[in-house]
Amino acid sequence: MTPDADDRARHPTEDPAMDPIGSTPPRANPYARTRRCGPFTVVEVTGEIDLASEALLAEHLNAAAGEPEADVLVDLRPAAFFDCSGLRALCRAERRARDHGGRLRVVSEAPRIRRLLHGAGLLGRSPLLPGIPGEDV
Repeated sequence: MTPDADDRARHPTEDPAMDPIGSTPPRANPYARTRRCGPFTVVEVTGEIDLASEALLAEHLNAAAGEPEADVLVDLRPAAFFDCSGLRALCRAERRARDHGGRLRVVSEAPRIRRLLHGAGLLGRSPLLPGIPGEDV
C-alpha cells in the first residue's frame, strides 16, 4: 500500500511558515550564492561576471527578486569583474523586484561599479550601499 500525497509528511521547504523567503534559493555556484541576513535576501557575487557566467548569476537574482516584497541586496564587493552582461541581469532583477512590490540595492563602494550603474541609469533606481546593514565587517 502506498501513501497518498496528503498522508506524507511535508518537507520543511514545502511549508511556507518554515521557509521565510518563500522558496529554496538556487544552489551556490562559482559566481553567486544567496543567503538571508535579517530582513534582506543577499545575493553575493564572486569571480568574473561576463557573458559566460551571466546565467549563473541571473538564476540567483531572478529567484531573489521574484519573492513578494523582497528586499534584495546584491553584494558586488567580492566580484573581480562585472561587465554589461552582469548589468543586464541586474537590470532585469531590479525590474522584477519592483514588479513584485520589492526593491533591489547594490552593495559596493567601487568607483567602476558606480560608473557602470550611473551610465546605465540604474543608480537612481538602485542606490549603492557601502555594506550590508546590520552585518559586522
